[in-house]
Amino acid sequence: MSSVAGGTLDLDALRQGMEGRDLEAVMSLYADDAEISIVDQRHSPSHPQVLHGRDQIRMFMSDVFGRDITHHVDHIVAGNGTVSFLERCEYPDGSRVLASTVLDVDAGRIVRQEEVQAWDAGMPEPGYRDFAQPDEVRTFEKGRMELIHTPAGDVGRMVLSPGWRWSEHVRPIAGTELCQAAHTGYQLSGRMRIQLADGTTFDAGPGQVGSVPPGHDAWVIGDETVVLLDWAGATNYAQG
Repeated sequence: MSSVAGGTLDLDALRQGMEGRDLEAVMSLYADDAEISIVDQRHSPSHPQVLHGRDQIRMFMSDVFGRDITHHVDHIVAGNGTVSFLERCEYPDGSRVLASTVLDVDAGRIVRQEEVQAWDAGMPEPGYRDFAQPDEVRTFEKGRMELIHTPAGDVGRMVLSPGWRWSEHVRPIAGTELCQAAHTGYQLSGRMRIQLADGTTFDAGPGQVGSVPPGHDAWVIGDETVVLLDWAGATNYAQG
């Protein structure tokens, strides 16, 4: 471990967590009110992506670690309450992303993170993809997940027939008591009900954008097929 002003950040845990895509290990390093600012191919320096608090950070990290990407962390420098490092990421097709990150540390926890990413030229390629020709289709009883892979992450279209329920039709595949995917999506048709681990329920319908944390059940309401787009929780959905 390396000492920095305001406490000690476990740099070995940081490196091993990032390279091993260990969500819990990495999340343990963040303060409850931590903030992350990201400049990438979709977010300019004037309008960076900003994440506030552990819940938003967890959803983001869950999506990143759920992708089939290798991570390598090097050039770690610590001192005066800050830690900086380079992270080299590579997709299966050989496309690479380089991220330069600076952390502000207090009491051994990350309180602020600023990250600037550089992507290989042509990532993603201009143009549109069609779900009529998805890269991957995962089928399960009363439903399917269609996936289009992009360098910025997977986009999924979920089609769920009347009578579908996650705990009945996907849980045997996932092997978890509740769905552990964090979803951010847009509902195109049909209605569904989501129930969180604490019993909280809410409904989703056409035209709505929603965010659902890990640890939930969901089911179709009524006799209309649910179609929704998911750009956060699709990567590992309906996989053991």
